Amino acid sequence: MNSIPLKYKILFPVLFCFFFLSAIHAQGKKQDTISLIKNYQVEAGQAIVVHDFELAITNLAKANKLVSNIDDHLLKADLQLDGAELYYYIENYEKAASEIRKAIPIIKQSNDKSELAKAYNLFGLILTRTGDFEEAERYFKNADSIFTQQNDEKNQANVILGRGILELKRGNLKSSVNYLDAGIPLFISNGLSYQEALSYLNKASALLDIEEGEVKNNLELAKTSLAKALAIVNANSYTKLKIESYKISSRIALKENRVLEAENYLILYSEKKDSINQVFFTALSKGVETEANVGDLNEIIATQQDDLDKKQKSINFGKMTTGLSIALIVILSLLTLSLYKNNNLRAKANELLQDKNNELLLAKEKAEKASLAKAQFLSTITHELRTPLYAVTGLTHLLLEEDPKPHQKEHLNSLKFSGEYLLSLINNILDLNKLEANKVEIEKTTFSIKKRINDVLIALKKSADDRKNNIHFEFDENIPDKLVGDPLKLSQVLINLVGNSVKFTQNGDVFVRVSKLDQTDSKVSLHFEIEDNGVGISKKKQKSIFETFSQASLQINRKFGGTGLGLSIVKNLLELMGSRIHLESQLGKGSKFWFNINFDIAEELREDTNPNNIIYDVDYVALENRRVLVVEDNKINQMITKKILEKNKMNCMVADNGIDAIKLIKENTFDVILMDIHMPGISGIEATQRIRKFDKNLPIIALTAVTIDENLDDFYRAGFNEIIPKPFKTEEFFEKIYRTLEGRKFPVGS
Repeated sequence: MNSIPLKYKILFPVLFCFFFLSAIHAQGKKQDTISLIKNYQVEAGQAIVVHDFELAITNLAKANKLVSNIDDHLLKADLQLDGAELYYYIENYEKAASEIRKAIPIIKQSNDKSELAKAYNLFGLILTRTGDFEEAERYFKNADSIFTQQNDEKNQANVILGRGILELKRGNLKSSVNYLDAGIPLFISNGLSYQEALSYLNKASALLDIEEGEVKNNLELAKTSLAKALAIVNANSYTKLKIESYKISSRIALKENRVLEAENYLILYSEKKDSINQVFFTALSKGVETEANVGDLNEIIATQQDDLDKKQKSINFGKMTTGLSIALIVILSLLTLSLYKNNNLRAKANELLQDKNNELLLAKEKAEKASLAKAQFLSTITHELRTPLYAVTGLTHLLLEEDPKPHQKEHLNSLKFSGEYLLSLINNILDLNKLEANKVEIEKTTFSIKKRINDVLIALKKSADDRKNNIHFEFDENIPDKLVGDPLKLSQVLINLVGNSVKFTQNGDVFVRVSKLDQTDSKVSLHFEIEDNGVGISKKKQKSIFETFSQASLQINRKFGGTGLGLSIVKNLLELMGSRIHLESQLGKGSKFWFNINFDIAEELREDTNPNNIIYDVDYVALENRRVLVVEDNKINQMITKKILEKNKMNCMVADNGIDAIKLIKENTFDVILMDIHMPGISGIEATQRIRKFDKNLPIIALTAVTIDENLDDFYRAGFNEIIPKPFKTEEFFEKIYRTLEGRKFPVGS
């Protein structure tokens, strides 16, 4: 049997050790190379911030040279990101987009979520600058989603800044300010001074673009924001941001009619902007190695080299001219340059003013279109909501009149209360702009506060039972029973707050506490608390939770639903009633809302029989046997109105449309006409105008579900004697009919 020679037995282990040690050495060398590349990357990033472009380009070139010798695709993609960031800073956005599009697919394959989110955020900034706003928003959302999953607050702040810049470019100025204000505290806490200064500058720019009156003291706020930015910029030598501050300073000076100072700032901005671009081009032309490849930097360097060669030829040609010619050319050039700069500056100022004027005209057109669309929407939604609500309140009234059983009466009273609340809620939603402008008036009526709160809790009981919650009501019995105030608005505040607690609590408890703080002969001060042990609200979201359309988070919005209007309405209503909402909350432990409010104490003889403080003076006997024509196309509304009239012994006929109504009026004698507005065929307004051509004395009342606050004159000009909006209170309904009949001797003018 053959055996292996001894020399080979010795050689095999030696060769194995050699190859093993070689592999270890190669691996160690690769790690050293990666470490060196990382150092170059860090130094390049720091150089970009302080605009030392020569150092940034040199380091990125060295890193790219090293990475070409190792097999690490993710590191190559990371360097492409750095190149994209460099291009972004020097405002070569097309090149920046090209580099980042190469990097993102490689990063996706690596499954490095953090690096991918950073790439998405940078791409969002680049797309914002190129005007691709929809795509930019998509990348910002993708970045935010990843950073949220990783609980990376620092990089979330960078996304917030990007969204602020995006909204500024879109012209959504208030939204931009909100984003920037949200990001600034996060930059401060994380020591990101460059982003903090950039936020202040963009905030100042947004405030200057907001029209006067939309934001109080917007010019002063812009100046304050600029001052804060400059303090950071000067302390850290952020050259690019310093240059941008000159442009904002020019705009502020122009708004304050300091025209000469505005021109000086504009000249400074233009000169510095040119100089910083020259710094970059100079950096490219110096000592960058030919084989270095930062994206396509070689192509740019070659272009710049051609320019330098051409300039050198021009200089050589200039040396051939005589000294006298040079002197004359210099003198003429200086004069020409002076005139050119002066005219150029004026042209830029005029261009700036023209651009601003065009922006204002576009904004005006957009606002007018939005206002028209809003008006059309509100008109439609008002009718669509009020029409079925009329059926609810009308049928509830009829059922209450039919001597229901005690337990049925309780349910009907709850239904009546819910109908009244829903009507109030519809009005407040549709007039939210009036609410925020403090144009909604507070009514003064006598009411029982304990009964009013009980009605709210009964209305919310089913919702609480569905979520297996217990509602606890603690009421201070020393509170006077009869108070004077606006019970509907108080109900709306409570139903929003209690409803909110019920919605965000599961298998828990909701406490409603009302206590007396102070009392005099005529006034009482009350303390309201609504507390739950539900999901709670984070500290960050507590600052914005009372803003319009704001909710604690997108996740909560999807899980619990809602418009985000409830707490905004609460805040505005309480401020209207001289109070203020307060919030104490902790995630996972629950929330407590509280407010203090003052009411007048009602006199003993005053009762809750007239909640709108209207003096109803109706002789119901005088209304008996009066002939009424109801013109209404909705069959349910016909039935309800007819039954209400007939219960008070009035004779009633019905017409389905305006044409039939005109025919019946010509053939019969009626004491009063109740005319709907929106009907098939001719409208109620047109029908009334036709009736007035042959009968100027017949009382005609508009009974309509249309919101008529801004159209009263149109109704009266058309020939109506009175207007009753649906749904109505029965007492007010008969009071207006009686008052119209009593005044029928006065003919309506043509």
